[in-house]
Amino acid sequence: MPKDMRPRKVVIIGAGFVGSTFAYCLMISGLASEIVLIDVNRTRAEGEAMDLAHGVPFVRPVVIRSGDYDECEGADVIVITAGAAQKPGETRLDLVQRNADIFKDIIPKVTRHTTSSVLLIVTNPVDIMTYLAYKLSGYPPSMVIGSGTVLDTLRFRSLLSLHCNVSARNVHAYIIGEHGDSEVPVWSLANIAGMRLAEYCPLCERGCDPSWQRELFEEVRDAAYKVIERKGATYYAIGLAMTEITGSILRDENSVLTVSSLLDNYQGVSDVCLSVPALVGKQGVSKVVPLSLSQEEEKAFRKSAEIIRGIIDKVTI
Repeated sequence: MPKDMRPRKVVIIGAGFVGSTFAYCLMISGLASEIVLIDVNRTRAEGEAMDLAHGVPFVRPVVIRSGDYDECEGADVIVITAGAAQKPGETRLDLVQRNADIFKDIIPKVTRHTTSSVLLIVTNPVDIMTYLAYKLSGYPPSMVIGSGTVLDTLRFRSLLSLHCNVSARNVHAYIIGEHGDSEVPVWSLANIAGMRLAEYCPLCERGCDPSWQRELFEEVRDAAYKVIERKGATYYAIGLAMTEITGSILRDENSVLTVSSLLDNYQGVSDVCLSVPALVGKQGVSKVVPLSLSQEEEKAFRKSAEIIRGIIDKVTI
């Protein structure tokens, strides 16, 4: 069977807002031939699977159903969204011990049935949960990845494109580090059509106030808080970001995405999961991309690592 025609199975653990929205995005994308929803609330998982399955005649052939952890066998990707939800006024780091306890239950149930599926962690705080999933699973670190700052990076590029009045396809920029308050915008390497911002800005002739970069980044960093304050949860954009990551795995694209993965002496940072540009394919992360950061960005990235490492050291697993 040709590589792009083989069956592709994705198991989603957690059928709440994020998990079910991702399942919907995945169904529409045509990437998977089989989608299985697992949730501690079996009735909720059944209902979501039924609702999705009713739409199958409108998309490419796919089997959608609910199930239990034995469905993890044979899965290409297992996506974990299960966990306590972030509440208004609460940071992602506030969730850590509650979700660590949930992972202590989930991960052994997964590894009982498979040791060859890529684990994609979406549960917040995603960098810490990715690290805990790696420790609890015994998987190679390359096969345990977090959604990281993929969405933050896309928000960054989108806002830059709007600010500079240029298509987002021509804007290249990264958010690295924690998916959260200590994340780092890499302004020094941001470019439009191959031109660094310092070169492009004079061509733009807008005469931007010096504070525009700070204000734009704050809008990126605080986006989720603002959505949660208004509607209680975020799920549409992250569902699309998860589909992008899953597609790169299923199609073995080796796309460069800012996923969270275990670092080994990256900018002097080791034994912590953080987001940096990485090649993502069928085996998870095959390579991280070294960036030539400014001194200020290096310092901020290491500070982000210290914050995450400090929280990890306090978690009981």
